[in-house]
Amino acid sequence: MRNIRLILAYDGTRYRGWQRLAGADNTIQGKLEQTISRLLAEPVQVHGSGRTDAGVHALGQVANFHCQSAMPCPQILAGLGQYLPEDIGVLSCQEVHPRFHARLNALSKTYLYRVWNSTEPCVFQRRYVYRMPEALDTAAMEQAAAHLLGKHDFRAFSTGKSGKKSTLRTIYRLEIFREGPEVRFLVQGDGFLYNMVRIMVGTLLEAGLGRKQDIPEIFAAGRREAAGYTVPASGLFLQEVTYP
Repeated sequence: MRNIRLILAYDGTRYRGWQRLAGADNTIQGKLEQTISRLLAEPVQVHGSGRTDAGVHALGQVANFHCQSAMPCPQILAGLGQYLPEDIGVLSCQEVHPRFHARLNALSKTYLYRVWNSTEPCVFQRRYVYRMPEALDTAAMEQAAAHLLGKHDFRAFSTGKSGKKSTLRTIYRLEIFREGPEVRFLVQGDGFLYNMVRIMVGTLLEAGLGRKQDIPEIFAAGRREAAGYTVPASGLFLQEVTYP
């Protein structure tokens, strides 16, 4: 049994997220499984490094699947390029160790969030940014962001039901920088809760608008209502996944 690793890029605008859904064919995982199964003439199950939500994009999603087929990786890559829709692209395809698992072996993930911070219209990038014309105080956002670094209980920064699962996560890197009319947020961590990046960015944007955000106080409260709002999915990209 072979184990094949893929690196993917996709425009999540018209999809209901990564995870396969019963009765729905407009998910990234579902499209991949249908296309690979057709190409290799055998059923396959694709495992992703994580589930991106509806409308979220990827620049470097990692996935793997097992198969019996002897089709060479370059041929698999070419076939996927031919049969997948144009908004899903496979950047690389290689055979890896049988025990490699895209999700279980991941060490960290890096997300990029893009904010169009200008009063000018955003014609060509409108599907991939969150438009905020108000002036933002970058220094205030950086000051608040510093408190998000390290290991914390991010329960207040998630809309998911944690149940018995741990809400402790570690943020290794959180950078805020301007690129033309955009303000970009780059966040790297060992894992992320449901909507965690989008709530973190919403909280930092509120700080940038002059609304005081006491991050330690938000952590202590541990309630979703204590943190900022959830920014739209359109500006979020899974940029990179790292492995040992």
